[in-house]
Formats: sequence, C-alpha cells, structure tokens
Amino acid sequence: MAKVLLIDDDTELTNLLGEYLTKEGFVVETTADGRVGVAEAMSASTDLIVLDIMMPRMNGIEVLRKIRQVSDVPVLMLTARGDDIDRIAGLNLGADDYVSKPCSPGELAARIRAILRRSGRSERDGGADEIRTGDLVLYPSTRRAEWRAAPLDLTGTEFSLLEVLARSAGQLVSKQDISLSAFGKPLTAFDRRIDVHISSIRQKLGARPDGQSWIQAVRGRGYQMLEG
Repeated sequence: MAKVLLIDDDTELTNLLGEYLTKEGFVVETTADGRVGVAEAMSASTDLIVLDIMMPRMNGIEVLRKIRQVSDVPVLMLTARGDDIDRIAGLNLGADDYVSKPCSPGELAARIRAILRRSGRSERDGGADEIRTGDLVLYPSTRRAEWRAAPLDLTGTEFSLLEVLARSAGQLVSKQDISLSAFGKPLTAFDRRIDVHISSIRQKLGARPDGQSWIQAVRGRGYQMLEG
C-alpha cells in the first residue's frame, strides 16, 4: 500500500483527509511541522507528500525547496483558491500537482493516484479503483462513471456526491457527512447545493422499476442510495 504523508497545520482537515485516504487503502501519516516533513521525505517508505503552503514557522514553499534538495518524492501542494503566485512557485520548485482549498477528499485521492501512476509508484497503491452498486460503477482514479453499462455524464461535483452515496449504498448518510466527504468542509446554514446536485443526479439515473428514485431523501437527516 502506498504511504502518504500529510503536512498541514489544519488538524481538522488532516484528520478528515487522513480518515478518507485510509478507507481508500492508503497508509497515512500526518504532521503539522514542515521540518518533520523534510525528514520524512528522506524515508524510502514515503510514496507521496501532500503539502500545505500556508504553515507557521516554515511555509510550504520552503519545505518543498528543502525536500527537493534531498528527494524526488512526489509532492502535491494544497494552495489557497486563486493564489497563482504560490502555485507557480511550487510548480517551478518541482511540485507534481496542486489542489485548491477547500478540496473534496475524493478529488484529492484521484489526484494522488494519478501522480503515483505517473511516478511509477502505482503498484504500491492499494486503493480501490472501482465502486459497484447495482448497475452503477464508479472509477474514482479517473472520475469516470457507468450506469447500466453505458457512460454516465456527471459534473465533478456530481461525481463526488454520488461516490459518497455509492460507498454507503443502503445506508443513510447525513448531509453534514456528505458535505465533509464531497466538499471537504462542513455544511453551512441554508446551503442547498447538495439538494440541487442530487436532484440533477436523480434525473440522470432515472427511476427504479417501482417508480421510486434511486436516491432517497430522509427529511431533516440526509440521503440514502438504494441498492440493487
């Protein structure tokens, strides 16, 4: 299994991402100290580093600079949305890719797998590359979906939401958990994005033979994807 090191002082985010990546089959370690990250980069057991730019004491750009002095381990940068200067600086220093915060854990996992494949380390990646429930098949690494053996056209957000529900098919998933897993952040009051996107997904899936929707809403609690 591939070992991923998360370097970020946002403990709430690293706990969320770490839990998700562990479920995906990765071995995950976290640290809030960039200096520890530099030391870990010299370990042959580290397959990829997820590195936040905005950190105290030693920022991500400096951490990346020091890592590249001793190691070519793949590095995926977490950047502030729209911060082109840090993004360009990271890529120029040898970052392999970047994801803007807030990011969905699903997107992060897909980016990690893509980097591991490009770097020739994918054989150590034990993450599941296929999710099946009934006639639905999802391929998280390529963000591709099939419904009844035909391609299912989904937006990025729709894929993230459907992936969360498919992984827990037959179980109720709260809106808060859906938001954390799909968007990487808590649900805020009066936020209807989940409802709007799930409505679109329902239309694309069509109705069950009994006339019901494949995705059931439980008022005030969340959503459940029906099996079979």
